[in-house]
Amino acid sequence: MLELAGILVLGIFAQWLAWRIKQPAILPLIIIGLLVGPISTLFTEAGDKWLDGDLIFTGDLLFSFVSISVGVILFEGGLTLRFKELKSQAGTVRNLLFIGMIGTFLMGGVAAHYLMDLGWRISFLFGSLIIVSGPTVVLPILRNVKPNAKINTILKWEGILIDPFGALVAVLVYEVIKSGEPGESYTFEMLQEFFITVSSGVVAGAISAGILWYLLAKNQLPKYLRNVFTLGLVILTFAFAELIHKEAGLMATTVMGIILANTQLEELKKILSFKEDVVLILISVLFILLSSRINMEEIATLGWPSLLLFLAVIFVIRPVCVWLGTINSDLNWREKLFVSWIAPRGIVAAAVASLFSLQLTSEISEYNVEREEAFLLLPLTFLIIVGTVVVQGSTAKAFARALGVLRKVPNGIVLVGASEMARIIGKRLSDEGFDVVLADTSHTHIADAKALGLETYEGNILADQVFEELDLSRVGKLLATTSNSGINTSSCRWFEQELGEENVFRLVSKLEVENQNLPLPKNVWTHTRTDFVTLTQCIREKGIEEKELNSTAEYQTFMEGDGKNVVPLFKIGKNTNLFVMSGFVPDFNKGDKLLYVEKGAFT
Repeated sequence: MLELAGILVLGIFAQWLAWRIKQPAILPLIIIGLLVGPISTLFTEAGDKWLDGDLIFTGDLLFSFVSISVGVILFEGGLTLRFKELKSQAGTVRNLLFIGMIGTFLMGGVAAHYLMDLGWRISFLFGSLIIVSGPTVVLPILRNVKPNAKINTILKWEGILIDPFGALVAVLVYEVIKSGEPGESYTFEMLQEFFITVSSGVVAGAISAGILWYLLAKNQLPKYLRNVFTLGLVILTFAFAELIHKEAGLMATTVMGIILANTQLEELKKILSFKEDVVLILISVLFILLSSRINMEEIATLGWPSLLLFLAVIFVIRPVCVWLGTINSDLNWREKLFVSWIAPRGIVAAAVASLFSLQLTSEISEYNVEREEAFLLLPLTFLIIVGTVVVQGSTAKAFARALGVLRKVPNGIVLVGASEMARIIGKRLSDEGFDVVLADTSHTHIADAKALGLETYEGNILADQVFEELDLSRVGKLLATTSNSGINTSSCRWFEQELGEENVFRLVSKLEVENQNLPLPKNVWTHTRTDFVTLTQCIREKGIEEKELNSTAEYQTFMEGDGKNVVPLFKIGKNTNLFVMSGFVPDFNKGDKLLYVEKGAFT
């Protein structure tokens, strides 16, 4: 019990540490797993591990836990795959996805065979395992680096799409290892095994997706049971598919997620949020558990050839795949070079490698695979995972800056709240040529904003997944305009690290309105004590007006004279730069204009 509790505590600590150091959580999770696992044997008298996954989950129990966990993780990944978004992406994403999968599989297998002297079966299984990257490692890097919009789109969607497809390739290669005998050709029976595996997973996943869709669409489940019922159904689907045909469970849960992702169910957002929490726990437990199972002897056997293989993966295989996949794209050589550099491996690679390694080593004689090769599969995959996360994650920002592919300071703005006031302001800024996104949880407000042709985000702006669902590549500022002071303040704090403290603004709070002696923070919009109700009434009564100003002195003269009765909103530069009026007073130059509203008689 103590060991299991220790895994949970260490996992949450690793997630917190990753947030503090702005690195993918996979890095501290694996390091902690290695410290309490194989490395700890160097400091104990009997050579025992501080934490041994094999003692917590023994035999088939460990295999079952890893299998079900990977199934749930792939279901959550499938929920992010929407065909509409895939179709809207450039051909570059599609080419990179499929050429990257095929190229990594083939070249990875050949490299493992000749550099590590592995048999062809284990070599190509290794090649299939390093196909996947995954959003859990790619998206944190993109948020930290902030590359230009083209690169951001390509890497984001490649990371999301590669997980289920890469896992599928790994499952199929694994089927080859299981079904083939030494020296025999791959016959009709092997292809039949492939077909049964794929079709079993597709059918089981489709049936479960249909059942869940019906229950949710017809409101046949109470709200408090929807999340846990979904989790239970995912696990049941995995188990049912495994009963139909072994190894069909992973495909079943992935297909189930993909089908549900392409329905129009509003409840899916809440289910996805719940699944992300579950996956967070599973990832934390799995990485520490699986990395702790590695032995020092396995690490020691890797040797210099494994380092050469790692270098081949990042300096040869990935660049070749990217350059072949972007031949007819509009990427320049600098952008291609940066895309070539970002391909960190994630949880699916680790979990699936552990899954197959467990199975191969437990039934080694049945599958006709050398014992040494089977035991090498796990540490070799972890080497690629740790190496790519450390090397690529730590150098990505400096590399992007050197290549000049960082995004320019985006000029768009997120308005938190889609009330009447926010819609009027959003429409005016949109007409001025700025990218505007209105975020709200109210379906009615969102519908009214869409009717005006405005881009919207329906959901909780304070949720973890907002940075994945909301495209911030065109957004440089946030303006919290709701009637709730707590939400406004929390929104600014939530986006401070992402956008910068100087780019998040809010309306004045109720306390600041009532206490005239309380100094206003720099980020208070308009830097006046004009609250939500007052500003809404001003805009309704007078509308938004504008005045061209040619100098800062002219602005000051206006504000001290005729402007005593106005509330300044925005400065728009002659080069279409947006400045939110606040305690950060801007400089005015020739051709700049001020957007403002006049105070009504009620103020």
